[in-house]
Amino acid sequence: MSTPDADGQPAPDGPAEDGPGTGPLNTVRGLLAAATQRLLGDTITLDDDGWRAPSRLPGWSRGHVASHLARNAEGMTRLATWARTGERQEMYPSREQRDADINAGAGRSGLDLQVDLDTTAGALDAALAALADADRWDAAIEIRGEPQPARLLPLLRLSEVALHHVDLDVGTELADLDPELVGWLLELVAVRLHNREDYPALELRTDAGHHAVLGRPDATPTVVGGPDAAVLGRLTGRTTAGSADGVSGLDGIELPAFA
Repeated sequence: MSTPDADGQPAPDGPAEDGPGTGPLNTVRGLLAAATQRLLGDTITLDDDGWRAPSRLPGWSRGHVASHLARNAEGMTRLATWARTGERQEMYPSREQRDADINAGAGRSGLDLQVDLDTTAGALDAALAALADADRWDAAIEIRGEPQPARLLPLLRLSEVALHHVDLDVGTELADLDPELVGWLLELVAVRLHNREDYPALELRTDAGHHAVLGRPDATPTVVGGPDAAVLGRLTGRTTAGSADGVSGLDGIELPAFA
């Protein structure tokens, strides 16, 4: 997998310092559209009590997860607009305001949560389409204080939608995710953790052939193998040591929280 050029053609393989490999943009956006529809298809079945039930994220109900996903879509819409127009917009006013907005929206009715998920996802899709029409994928934005190309946005959103779909605990597991989607999320994880000094040195060699080196560059990496979805689960904290998931190489290694 490789970083796409502005016209969607692959650039040379390997993590790029000016932005991670997101693959051809039309592929990533297609995966995002499909993942969003799958999520909405599952959440439409929840009643008010179902939304108030716990999610798999500690301290968060399903309503909290939905509220977070909607606010995330709004934040990414602002970043896409910044990239297209050149007028700076922050993803969130502040971390405190982001958290307050999530909490304020978590207890709404199931209908309100569903509408919020649907409309904010639609607005983001429109903003990404406008960004594509303007051919501004290489425009620089800031994500978590770090400069990144706008082409990263679809993959970041894909990660949010797919992983939080599992967190909602509505019947979709990591193993149910599209294998191509899982491959792109492993690519994103690899780029975000490449040469990170506070992360253990790991060499991924998954069953489907995904290969990447993570963590401290000055240490000999531990080889990690297993099913791609299971490796993704471990690296993102969705599953933990002791899980009968077929992952090898992580016994006794404490992984920092993935954020």
